[in-house]
Amino acid sequence: MSSLNDRVVVVTGAGRGMGREHALLAAAEGAAVVVNDNGSAADGTGADPSLAAAVVDEIVAAGGKAVAHVGDAAETGVAHELLDLAVAQFGAVTGLVNNAGILRDKMFVNMSEQDWDAVIRGQLRATFAPSRVFSEYWRTESKAGRQPAASIVNMPSTSGLIGAVGQTNYGAAKAAIASLTVILAQELGRYGVRVNGVTPVARTRMTENLPKIGELVAAPADPDEFDVYHPGNVSPLVAWLLTADCPVTGEVYYAKGGEIRRFAPWSYDWTIDHGRRWTVAEIDEELRNRV
Repeated sequence: MSSLNDRVVVVTGAGRGMGREHALLAAAEGAAVVVNDNGSAADGTGADPSLAAAVVDEIVAAGGKAVAHVGDAAETGVAHELLDLAVAQFGAVTGLVNNAGILRDKMFVNMSEQDWDAVIRGQLRATFAPSRVFSEYWRTESKAGRQPAASIVNMPSTSGLIGAVGQTNYGAAKAAIASLTVILAQELGRYGVRVNGVTPVARTRMTENLPKIGELVAAPADPDEFDVYHPGNVSPLVAWLLTADCPVTGEVYYAKGGEIRRFAPWSYDWTIDHGRRWTVAEIDEELRNRV
């Protein structure tokens, strides 16, 4: 497999779950990979630097090229380290998968400021910081006459685009990531950078322990049955978005099992124009019938 030959890809949150699958497939497709993961628990606490190293060992054992980094992707200094490491080890960077994130589910009326801030940081800022640093690098390359064919792949969620009870912090961050994806695609296209998003539905640390959801996404008892919720099912779409000649930008896709959907952008549904300022009573009469 060689769809990513000569590509250099940084994957954040790549020590476990979907990030690990993205890194393994990118390497199998020929990319050199920077595997980033600080090894925190799903709620963002703690650290385990061995996880990123283990994924690198897997890639190298299979004949691929990879190097580990164990910093927190939400920190701008770490984002600079990731960029410098990719360039120093592999000569360039052409792809970024913003997969790192944390989860702290609570009903909104019970949610602390700390749980809100931690998830916004662990999701949205962990996407912002690498994207900001890498975007500046690619702009510099473009202005120097070395137009990149670069790609950013972000990870929004159906929790943000459709909604999920108990995930106001997570959903708000993921919806913001979807918006960031669309706007970045508009801003960075002139520099040879494409930006897309994938909302994954898969078995991960963030889903397998959730009430009811964990049972739904569990692996099938029959090993010959297609494992719809295996996290690796999402990775081929991510890899395609990382290819040098991928034609799309500004899109957000849904991926589950063998299924891919394209999210339609926010758009107007209906319009009414009164031709003058409305009264509250007029709005009540008009809109109540449209509910």
